[in-house]
Formats: sequence, C-alpha cells, structure tokens
Amino acid sequence: MKFVLSAEQRMFGETLRRLLAGAQTAKAVRAWAAGDAAPGRALWSQAAEAGVFALAVPEEHGGAGLLPVELAVAMEELGRAAAPGPYVETLAAAEFLGDGDLLARIAEGEALVSVAVPHALDADVADLVVAADGTAVRAGGRVASLDPARRLFRVDGAPSGRTDLGVLLCAAQQVGLGRALLDVSVEYAKTRQQFGRPIGEYQAVKHHLATAMVELEFARPLVYGAALSYGTGDFARDASAAKVAASDASYLAAKTALQVHAAIGYTDEYDPSLWIRKARALYSAWGTPSEHRARVVAAL
Repeated sequence: MKFVLSAEQRMFGETLRRLLAGAQTAKAVRAWAAGDAAPGRALWSQAAEAGVFALAVPEEHGGAGLLPVELAVAMEELGRAAAPGPYVETLAAAEFLGDGDLLARIAEGEALVSVAVPHALDADVADLVVAADGTAVRAGGRVASLDPARRLFRVDGAPSGRTDLGVLLCAAQQVGLGRALLDVSVEYAKTRQQFGRPIGEYQAVKHHLATAMVELEFARPLVYGAALSYGTGDFARDASAAKVAASDASYLAAKTALQVHAAIGYTDEYDPSLWIRKARALYSAWGTPSEHRARVVAAL
C-alpha cells in the first residue's frame, strides 16, 4: 500500500518547516535547557498560530477536530527542528481532557500540558500535569535526563500507562529528528576531508549514510499508516510498530552523525549535538522499542 500526503498536507508541512527554519530553534533549545522558557514559549506561540494545536482539539472548543495525519506532519517538522517543550504531551492530552476552557486554551497555544509516562516532561512550565488516564497529578523533583532540554520530573503515585496517540506523535517527532541528523551529516561529509579527499567519497561512509536513509524511509510510512488507522482496532498495534521503526531509525541516524562528525559531534557549542542528545532520549520515551515490539507480537 502506498501512503501519499495530500497537497494540503504537504503544503502545511512545508509552511511549518519554513517557519521553524527561521526561528533559531537551537538557541531556544539551549535556553530551555538552562531554565529560560521565553524563547521556547515564543516558538510555541508561532506553532499555535500555524494551527498545530488546533489539530488535536474538537471544533466545539475552537479546534479543527482531531486530525492524526496532520498531527503527524506537524510533529515530524517539530522533530526536524528539535523544538523544545511538551508538544507530544499537550497534543496527546487534548484527546482525553474534558475541560472545554482548557481545550480552547490549548488550541490557542496558551496552555502547556505535561503527561506522566512515567516522568512528567517540563512540569515546571506546564499549566497542568496529568496521568495518561487524565487524572491530575503533582510533580516532584527533577530526574536526570540524557537530553538537558528534556526536563523530566518525578511523579509519585501516578497511574501507569500511556496513550497510543502520544506514542504515534513521538514516533513522528523521531522521524523528523532523524532526517535532520541525516541531512546535516551528508552536508558535513561533503566538506570534512581526510587524506586529501572529502570523507563522503569513501565507500564506508556512503554505506553508513545510505543505511540510515533507508531506515528512515521505511519508518516514515509506518508512522503515516498508523495515523490513518487511528480510531480502528489496529491503531495500538500500528502505533507501536511505528515507534519501534522510528526509534531504531533515529537512533541509527544519531550514531551515524557522531561517526561522520567525529569529536565535534559531542561538543555543546555545535548545534547537531542538541539533535543527537534528543534522539537518544526519545529512543525510550513513550515506551522502549522492546516494549512496543512485545505489543506488536501480542497483537498478531
């Protein structure tokens, strides 16, 4: 089966990509990690103006209705830009929150929601922290994170669980993140020289980059296939399959980026390091690949 986005969906993604490309997201990521939410909140408002949050909110509360394919398009572009903040969590929470006023604020980009799965992302700046069943919970102290811009907080006594929409949106975010890492690695391979030649001319480097590209190209249709199955009995299985593929693909893209960039890829001053750390953190966010493989097998 071939999944092709409509012209309107492609245009939405391209518009969002252009908006984020000019938004200095690396600066916002560093500020967010340091506890300065202002640049990230400004980016959040821009995303709201582009209609991102309305895609998860019912029409009676000022949204466009829950549109899973368009949400996946949005999260792919937000992942490509490594935008900081609880985007997945807020969009996923809009599916089960019943407060009309809160949903209207989400649609307008005025409310941030954190979901404990099991830790609460960015609970210090969120307007509400909930469990995956919609129960309001209270966040505690900070928890160490592989990505400093993913500010995690402990939530004691919260019911365990996660939403399948959140799983899908996290997978879409990972596809965009992995694609950004692959693109920057390809460009760097054209300019970095070893033994008098760009490293991109060496067959071994080409193979690594091609393998990462193939993994991402296989993961992307699984994400959109899962989005199309939203509302059916297959959605939980399809979302898990997408998360497995996206986790593996984005993690491989991050490892390849480190191999291509060498030591500079580790440095805080070099922007791709922000994407690399996020790829590792998202690998196990919203469930590890092993957990989701088990869900897929159980559904067969």
